[in-house]
Amino acid sequence: MKNYNKSSTSKLVSQFDKELMSLLAQDLKAYKTKTQFVNKQAQPAALQAAA
Repeated sequence: MKNYNKSSTSKLVSQFDKELMSLLAQDLKAYKTKTQFVNKQAQPAALQAAA
């Protein structure tokens, strides 16, 4: 009977990957929210300059 248990190193790397992806996803979400807010504020000023 074969044993397919993950080694502790593999589990640690897997946990690290999950945490890193979570942090990157949170940062990307915050960046998108920030840039959308900035772009929405900057847009009316650009429209006023064109008019």
